[in-house]
Amino acid sequence: MQTVTRVHRRLERLPFFVLIMAVGAAAMLLPALHATVTGDGATARVFLYCAGLGLMLALVTGLATANHEPESIPRSQLLALVAAFGLLPVMFALPFWIALGTTSFFNAWFEMVSCFTTTGATIYDAVSRLNETLHLWRALVGWLGGLLIWLAAISILAPMNLGGFEVRSPAQAGEGGQRFSQIGRTARTTERLARYSARLVPIYVGLTGVLWLALVASGERPFVAICHAMSVLATSGISPLQGVPHAGSGFLGELAMFCLMIFALSRLTFARSLFGDDGRSLLRDPEMRMGLALVLIVPGLLFLRHFVGAVEDRTEGDLPGAFAALWGALFTVLSFLTTTGFESAWWQGSTSWSGLDTPGLVLVGLALIGGGTATTAGGVKLLRVYALWVHGRRELERLVHPNSIGTDGAEARRIRRQGAVISWIFFMLTALSVTGVMLALSLTGVEFEQAMVLTVAALSTTGPLAQVAAEAPISYAGIPDAAKAVLAGTMVLGRLETLAIIALLNPASWRR
Repeated sequence: MQTVTRVHRRLERLPFFVLIMAVGAAAMLLPALHATVTGDGATARVFLYCAGLGLMLALVTGLATANHEPESIPRSQLLALVAAFGLLPVMFALPFWIALGTTSFFNAWFEMVSCFTTTGATIYDAVSRLNETLHLWRALVGWLGGLLIWLAAISILAPMNLGGFEVRSPAQAGEGGQRFSQIGRTARTTERLARYSARLVPIYVGLTGVLWLALVASGERPFVAICHAMSVLATSGISPLQGVPHAGSGFLGELAMFCLMIFALSRLTFARSLFGDDGRSLLRDPEMRMGLALVLIVPGLLFLRHFVGAVEDRTEGDLPGAFAALWGALFTVLSFLTTTGFESAWWQGSTSWSGLDTPGLVLVGLALIGGGTATTAGGVKLLRVYALWVHGRRELERLVHPNSIGTDGAEARRIRRQGAVISWIFFMLTALSVTGVMLALSLTGVEFEQAMVLTVAALSTTGPLAQVAAEAPISYAGIPDAAKAVLAGTMVLGRLETLAIIALLNPASWRR
């Protein structure tokens, strides 16, 4: 027992980045085992050697930095996250590049950045070019990236009032700090990570296992099922096939994935007690209510347009086609709202039913909105959209009744006032980011429409948007290397959010 405690204390003294590096290197053993079982000895050796190299590098780095105390803990935490998403893909790309053998290291690095940021944008449009072990590695890297941002949102971003937590923070209303301040002052990052990992990792692994079993029971191959299960929980949209329409699980498989995607709409679905929301009902959570409203309203409008605007294409009495179109819209809308990016097998039927020429633009807006705070979903976040919605509704009420008093309690007033201000600032920063990235892509030779779709796909970490949002599918393999580098940086920016980068550059975080 004393030995375990001593090891635990030594691990707590290691920098956050070193721990992530060690976990990423150890994860290479799983593809090595898979390749060994499937009889691919060459691929197994590549992943085994790279795992040993990564663990040795983590050990050396840990010994060199074990007793280093940063001058600014918040800045060191954000730097660790930036380094994780910016540098670790280089380590992840090494076995991928060597094992594939027919690609450049730059393309392998871009692929790993896309996977680790849970974007899911792939250069390899022909899935047959990669063997099953490499597809498993892509899905596993995306799964680890989702787990990292899930834990980091609670242990790092929440104490700093970032990642959407600033909307509800009492500190914005001048009420004497925020609920995470004591933890942020007294606990090291590794201590908080250990505490939250002990509670959240079993949930994350358990939900992945439940979805895998459900997909296998629906008729899916176990390998494809585990890849899709990891991609749904991480909202990465990575598939070893050409997408969900080519899966063997059919409607039951999509229904199982639909149920698990709901976990990306609100943090209360998995960690209610961690945020002081013990007494709040899930259906009263603003993010859950707004997410469910969008999931019901948008498919409903697409479904009803068949009877309003597409009269010439109306098919009387086609009940199976009607239900298929409605389900395709429901699944795809929730998938892109949570920035997963899986397209339903019935989505094409839904677009034909609605009669819209470019329904993919609806998915662009949904991906920009994104999922809930402290989840694996990207985008602007539902809580920020909700803050702007209640603020706008309150302003309209004041036009009719100027002297009225807003109700719903102190927290609702904070969200309507300070929360709306910070949400509007974030929207403006997102708009400026979209403008800057589109300009950079245009300078590399990418056309305007493609630049717009690719920018939103990278910032919202919804890579499959490139296949469905534009009039014609966009191939990441066909864009210049300079544009790929811009998109890789944009994926990291979209995953960490603009406010976190600004907080990192704030002089108050690095001045003594």
